[in-house]
Amino acid sequence: MSRQLISSGSPFEAQVGYSRAVVQGDWCFVAGTTGTDPETKTMPDSVVEQGRNALKVIGRALEEAGFSFADVVRVTYYITDAAYWDVMGDIAGPTFGDIRPAASCVVAGLVKPDMKIEIEVTAFKG
Repeated sequence: MSRQLISSGSPFEAQVGYSRAVVQGDWCFVAGTTGTDPETKTMPDSVVEQGRNALKVIGRALEEAGFSFADVVRVTYYITDAAYWDVMGDIAGPTFGDIRPAASCVVAGLVKPDMKIEIEVTAFKG
């Protein structure tokens, strides 16, 4: 079974030693993705904008791997403030509303103070 590594071009991938996504057989595992704007490389202040940016990067990784959001079976959200749960529908609803993958949300600190959300997904085609 072949293994495919997907890169988003983030300098952290080589520095820390991870891939944006790994495809193994019918599975695609997308690493935790924060909200840096993929075009401007800046971090917006809004948790909603950060979440939407993270989903853009995740969507590109899924597409490059031959998957789509429709294949997502699991999503984990890491947020730095429990109050951000109140806007999760604005972040995830447009993407996952009809797909409804299994989901978890964890309130935790992230590696940089301006990061408010990190999202990771697992997709399956089988």
